[in-house]
Amino acid sequence: MNIKLNKIVKYLVFSDLIFYSGWGLISPIFAIFIVNNISGGSAFVAGMAAAINLIVRSILRIPFGICSDKSEKTAYNFMFWGLLFAALIPIGYVFSSNFFHIYILQAILGASLAMSTAGWTRLFSRHMDSGKESTEWGVDAVAVGLGPGIAAALGGFAITYFSFAKVFFIVAICGVIGALLLLIIKKDVLGNHKHNSQVLAPLEIRRLKKARIA
Repeated sequence: MNIKLNKIVKYLVFSDLIFYSGWGLISPIFAIFIVNNISGGSAFVAGMAAAINLIVRSILRIPFGICSDKSEKTAYNFMFWGLLFAALIPIGYVFSSNFFHIYILQAILGASLAMSTAGWTRLFSRHMDSGKESTEWGVDAVAVGLGPGIAAALGGFAITYFSFAKVFFIVAICGVIGALLLLIIKKDVLGNHKHNSQVLAPLEIRRLKKARIA
């Protein structure tokens, strides 16, 4: 099976793989961390923390999506800065002492991921290769499923040998690397955006003319 991805799609997938694999390390230990290390922590607090993240992310996803649809530049900035903000959240966990701190961080995480996802999905959809859409979405699905799945197993193993703080810093490093990978395609994305109105529009006009003649 030989799957070739164009440069932009490839780095979008790599970014997803590294970022979400890092967060996979947290998934099996986060509730334990809250119960054992946070004042007022409990199973209820862990559930509320997860709920706040998902609810904020869901509420903001469409507004950020509407803004991302305005231009490639906006989408890229949302994607990069959203991912970078989200990458720093685990460092906040290290310095948290009260369950309210966790709630605030989870709300910021939800907003950051909503922003990043809005930009990412526009750019990924825009730059997929024609005729390979399902395959390329599938490649990303494998990246954000298999990578975090393996990382979840490693997270449970790592916490038996390392502190929560060390694991959280590893997650943050993975997240920052995932965000920085997006800088590699910045010129490709923004350069393509600059020429869209000058190049793509005439091409579409010629195609329409040919279609009418045929």
